[in-house]
Amino acid sequence: MDIILIPGLWLDAASWRDVVGTLERAGHRVHPLTLPGVGEPGAAVADIGIGDWVRAAVDAVDAVEGPAVVVGHSGGGNVAWGVADARPDAVSRVVFVDTVPPPPGFGISEFEVVDGVVPFPGWDFFPAEDVDDLDEETRARTAPLALSVPARVPTDPLSLVDERRYGVPATLLMGFLDREGLETSLEQWGPYADEFRAIADAEVITIGSGHWPQFSQPERLAALIDEAARR
Repeated sequence: MDIILIPGLWLDAASWRDVVGTLERAGHRVHPLTLPGVGEPGAAVADIGIGDWVRAAVDAVDAVEGPAVVVGHSGGGNVAWGVADARPDAVSRVVFVDTVPPPPGFGISEFEVVDGVVPFPGWDFFPAEDVDDLDEETRARTAPLALSVPARVPTDPLSLVDERRYGVPATLLMGFLDREGLETSLEQWGPYADEFRAIADAEVITIGSGHWPQFSQPERLAALIDEAARR
């Protein structure tokens, strides 16, 4: 199976390194992406938005033969869902890693913009439940992998126009939430609950991790992606 790995904000293809090997040994053809403008100066990325990220991921799907599994971590889940919307017949499953499918017109989140880019805010910026499983060695090792992203990307509204995306099976690999906990949380998120419920086949699996399992539990994450790809 071809598996497209889409990183979240501040990450590039290298962030999937410890996941790729396990998936390849399981027999998959794995395609980790670096999205447009990551790590580049503000003057060079002023025109890059979420639509460009979706198009880059769509191009990756178009480049493989047969349907692909599309995996999106965190903000990369928005990109993955955009791909399902653009290519519903070419995506066999979308796997969301500690994130949920966004409704049309919503962005990822808002962060401080510095010199035309959004720099990585540092591990201490995030709530404890997101980072407590990243020890000091892991934080030091992964910090160089955190790059700036174009200023528009986190806040650009995502365009979703094809309701056939609801027919693409979805697996939500959540850090610490089970299905009941996720649905309770979604009740506070308005249209996010509606988008989730509209998916015909959506499963929720708990990883037992923080927000970056590709760093803290790469083998377990890879095993869960493998299982999802084989469904």
